[in-house]
Amino acid sequence: MQGNEPYPVEGGCDCGAVRYRLLSAPLFVHCCHCRWCQRESGSAFALNAMIEAGRVDLIAGEPDLVETPSASGRGQRIARCPTCRIALWSHYAGAGETICFVRVGSLDEPDRLPPDIHIFTESRQPWVVLAADKPVCAGYYDRKQHWPQESLDRLAELRARSTSP
Repeated sequence: MQGNEPYPVEGGCDCGAVRYRLLSAPLFVHCCHCRWCQRESGSAFALNAMIEAGRVDLIAGEPDLVETPSASGRGQRIARCPTCRIALWSHYAGAGETICFVRVGSLDEPDRLPPDIHIFTESRQPWVVLAADKPVCAGYYDRKQHWPQESLDRLAELRARSTSP
């Protein structure tokens, strides 16, 4: 996780109708090589920065939330610009609306958030070369093994708030 850069950072769609700001570093950045992400992105992988929804500030426009199938069978809601249809983030069923999986490529400076981990590499395109300094998992991974303690603490706090009356 790239937590030493100053925040906030901004991003948005191609046409500029929807703009957002990440108020802090993400919890973790996944580079997912599963076939679903390949199909959805139209590329070899999807690069998603997981962050609490409360740390994503919408500063212009309003995205459409589009229900989309997922490999889990539980679906996801993709936030897309209503004009240019660019995907900005997703809410996966497992995490609900409390976590945004922000498409790193929609940031103004996407190079600031390289992946922390490569997942579902069993279906990685054979021509994609992975950096040796990042964890690589054939499927998903154990969060407690790979996430920094600060991110685990933030997630625990978020879950505690979402279950309290």
